[in-house]
Amino acid sequence: MKFDVEYIEKLAKVIAENSLTEISLEDGEQAITLRKEVVVAPAAVAPVAAPVAQPAPAQATAAPATEPAKKGKPLTSPMVGTFYSAPSPEAKPFVEVGQTISQGDVVCIVEAMKLMNEIESEFSGKIVEICVKDGQPVEFGQVLMYIE
Repeated sequence: MKFDVEYIEKLAKVIAENSLTEISLEDGEQAITLRKEVVVAPAAVAPVAAPVAQPAPAQATAAPATEPAKKGKPLTSPMVGTFYSAPSPEAKPFVEVGQTISQGDVVCIVEAMKLMNEIESEFSGKIVEICVKDGQPVEFGQVLMYIE
C-alpha cells in the first residue's frame, strides 16, 4: 500500500471530524502517524464562547474564583471524554486525596474516541479533592481535581 497525498488528506479529515488527536497506520515496512495539536483547539474554542453569552461567563468565573482559593488550584480536563483514575480497573489509582505530586506527574486518563490520553499535572502540590468519579464523562475545561 502506498500512502499518497489523497489518502493522507482523508486521514486528516477523519481526525478533524471525529475530534481525534492522533491516528497511526502501518502496512508492512511503511508507517504513518498524523497528530493534531491539542493546544490549538482550546484557543479556538474560548473566543467563540465568550461573545455568545457575556453574562454567563461573568457568573461562571465569579463562583470558581472563590472556591479554588480555599481548595487549591483547579486541574481541568483538556478534552471531552471519559475520566479514569487508574490505568486499568484492577490497578491502583494514579493519585489519591492527600497525595503530594510533582509537575508532569500523570494524575488520570481521559479516554476520547478509544484513545487513552494520560493527563499530567500542570503544577506541583497536594491533591485536596478529586471532583469526578471513575468512568464519569467529562467536558473540556471541567475541573478534575484541586491541588494546593
